[in-house]
Amino acid sequence: MSETAIESARDEEPGAVTASYLVAGHTLKSWLTTTDHKRIGILYALAITVFFFIGGIAIGLVRLELMNPKGAILSDEGYNRLFSLHGIVMVWFFLVPSIPATLGNFLLPLMIGARDVAFPRLNLISWYIYAVGAAFTCYAIVAGGVDTGWTFYTPYSSLYSNSNVLAAALGVFIVGFSSIATGVNFITTTHMLRAPGMTWSRLPLMVWALYATSIVMVLATPVLAMSLLLIIAERYFGLPLFNPSEGGDPLLFQHLFWFYSHPAVYIMVLPAMGVVSEVFACFARRRVFGYIMMVYAIMAIAIVGFLVWGHHMFVSGESQYANVVFSFLSFAVAVPSAIKVFNWTATLHRGQVTFEAPMLYALGFLGLFTIGGLTGLFLASIPIDVHVTDTYFVVAHFHYIMVGGSVSAFFAGLHFWWPKITGRLYSEAWARFAAIVMFLGFNTTFLPQFIMGYGGMPRRYHVYPQEFQVYHVISSVGALILLSAYLLPLIYLGWSLLYGTRAGDNPWDATGLEWQTSSPPPKENFEEIPVVNAGPYHYHPAEEAPDAARREPQEAQGRKP
Repeated sequence: MSETAIESARDEEPGAVTASYLVAGHTLKSWLTTTDHKRIGILYALAITVFFFIGGIAIGLVRLELMNPKGAILSDEGYNRLFSLHGIVMVWFFLVPSIPATLGNFLLPLMIGARDVAFPRLNLISWYIYAVGAAFTCYAIVAGGVDTGWTFYTPYSSLYSNSNVLAAALGVFIVGFSSIATGVNFITTTHMLRAPGMTWSRLPLMVWALYATSIVMVLATPVLAMSLLLIIAERYFGLPLFNPSEGGDPLLFQHLFWFYSHPAVYIMVLPAMGVVSEVFACFARRRVFGYIMMVYAIMAIAIVGFLVWGHHMFVSGESQYANVVFSFLSFAVAVPSAIKVFNWTATLHRGQVTFEAPMLYALGFLGLFTIGGLTGLFLASIPIDVHVTDTYFVVAHFHYIMVGGSVSAFFAGLHFWWPKITGRLYSEAWARFAAIVMFLGFNTTFLPQFIMGYGGMPRRYHVYPQEFQVYHVISSVGALILLSAYLLPLIYLGWSLLYGTRAGDNPWDATGLEWQTSSPPPKENFEEIPVVNAGPYHYHPAEEAPDAARREPQEAQGRKP
C-alpha cells in the first residue's frame, strides 16, 4: 500500500491502518496469497515446526535403537534411513530457515522502521519455493527414505545407494533458492528501506546479524545447489565426476559441499547471536557492551567462515600444507566468537538482570554455545581431530553449536517477541520451567557423547561394543527429557493463543522500533514512519533503572508501568 493509499484509508475508514495484521483477512486464501512479511514469517514458522517434529520423531527412534548395543529394533537399512532423515530434515528444513525466515521475516522491517521488505511478492514466492522443496523431501520419506546421511557423500550417493537420492537431493536443491531469495530481500531491505535517521551505526545487532547471514546465504548457497546437481548428473547421466574408476574425484564433492556447509553453520548461529544480543540488553537493562566490536565480530565471522571448510577434511587426503592453513583459519574464526561471548558477559556484568523466560533461554544459548565453541578448538587441532574424526565427539560438538545454540536462541527470540507477534502473554512459570528442563535435557543427551567419542565410539553405527552402552542409555534418557521440553512450549504457547492475557504494546519496556507499534502490529507496521535520532539500546543507566518488580510478573506485563 502506497503512502497515498494509507492516507486515503485513514480518511475513509478510521482504524483501517491500525488494525492488526492478524485480522486483515481470516480466510485461508488471505494467508496463502499474503505479501505481508509478518504473515509470511508465520507461514514459515508453521512449516518448520512440522519438520522439527518429523526430525524429532526420527531421532527418537534412533535413540531407542541405541539403548541396546546389539541394535534389536531396527534393521541396518532402517537405521541408516532414519538418521539420514533426521539430518536432512533438521538441517535443511528447520535449522537453516529457523530464525532468518521466521523471526527475521517478521522483525526486520519493524526493526528498521519499514512497512515491509523490499520485494514482498518475492518474499511470498520464497515460501512457496520452500514448500515445493519440502514436498520433494516428503515424497522421498514416504517412498522409503534416503540412506546417504545429510551430507550426500559421493560416490555412495551418486553410484551405489538404492534409496531415494534424487527426490531428497532435489528437495534440498529447490529449498536453496528460497534461502537465496530471502537473502536478496533482506540485503536490499536493509540498504533501501531504513527509517530516517536509522544509520548503519544505529542498527540493532539483530539487524546486523540478519544482514551478515543474508550475505552468506546469497554467496554460499549456489555452491550447494551446484554440488547437488553434479550428484544427479553422475547418478542419472553417468558423467564421471566423482567416480575414481572413471577418473572422477570424490574429494571434489567434499570441497564443494563443505564450502557451503561450513558457512551454513553461521547461517544458523549468526541470527542466534542477534537474538541473544537483544534479549541480554533488555533483561540486563544495559546497552550492549562494545557495540562496534560486536558489529565487526559479526562481519568477521561471516567472512572468515568462508575460509575454514577444509577442516572437515583433515583425514580425507588433503595436503599437509592445506591442513595447517585450514587449522590456523579455524582457530582464527574463534576470535570474533570469543569477542561476542566476552561482550555479552560484560553486558550482563553489573546489569540489573532479571530471569524471565527469554533471558533463561538466552543464558542457555550462552552456556551451550560456549561449550560447542571450545570443543570446536579441539577439532581445529589436527592431531586431536584425527583421533576423534567420525566419532560421537564430533556429533556432540556440532549439536552444541547447531542445536543447543541455535534452538535455544530461537526459543529466546520466540518468547521475547511472542507478545508482539500474537498480542498475547504466555505462562511465565511454564516457560521458565521449560527453559530449565530443555537445558538439563540437552546436556544429559550430549555431554556423554563427548566421553564416548573420545573413547572411540564411531558415529552412524547402531551395533557397538558393550562398554559404550551406559553412555548411550544416559544419552537416550536425556533425549526423552529434551523431547518433553520441546513439547512444553507447543502446549503453553498454544494455550496462550486461545486464552492468554492481552499484551501491552511494550510489555518488556524494551527499546527498539518494533516496540513502538501496537501488539500485534498493524498491517502497515507503523501509522507513521518513525524518525530515529539515537543508537539502539537506550536502557536506563543503573542509577535510574526502573523497579525490577515492575517487570517481574508476566501476568502484569500487559499493562504499561
